[in-house]
Amino acid sequence: MPRDDRIADDRRLLRSTNRLDIPRELRRTIVRRAAYDADAFGRLSERIARFLGTGHFLVYMTGTILFWVAWNIFAPAGLRFDEYPFIFLTLALSLQASYAAPLILLAQNRQEARDRVQYERDRDVDARTRADMEFLAREMASLRMAVGEVATRDFLRSELRSLLADLDTREDDRV
Repeated sequence: MPRDDRIADDRRLLRSTNRLDIPRELRRTIVRRAAYDADAFGRLSERIARFLGTGHFLVYMTGTILFWVAWNIFAPAGLRFDEYPFIFLTLALSLQASYAAPLILLAQNRQEARDRVQYERDRDVDARTRADMEFLAREMASLRMAVGEVATRDFLRSELRSLLADLDTREDDRV
């Protein structure tokens, strides 16, 4: 194929790819995302959520807020960093709440998953225990029936006494 024909084919191909009725081939761009260990992040969120639910956290948070308010009211004007409406304090508390809520939800979801697995295990153990109890109940019933058919010591003694009495009467009849 001559060179000019190849160039013409390439131009035709280029024109066809610029048409609006033909979808373009998507170029796959490689986007590298930061790799992280979801389990480690989950454990960290559980530790944070556990700490947020303690009295220590409440005491620290109350102390921090009281110090913040006292400093910004009673400190010299040049050292104050957040005047009366305490906009920066509100921002800091909102930021803390916006991070605390998802961390608590993540910790709750992980706990729910663990609880679900534990409930399934408990259900399995319960089913096995119930099956074992039913088996033992059947065995006990069969033992009771078998014991009912077995001669007891008193029954054997009474039968032997009656046989002995029959033998004595037969001996007396012979004599």
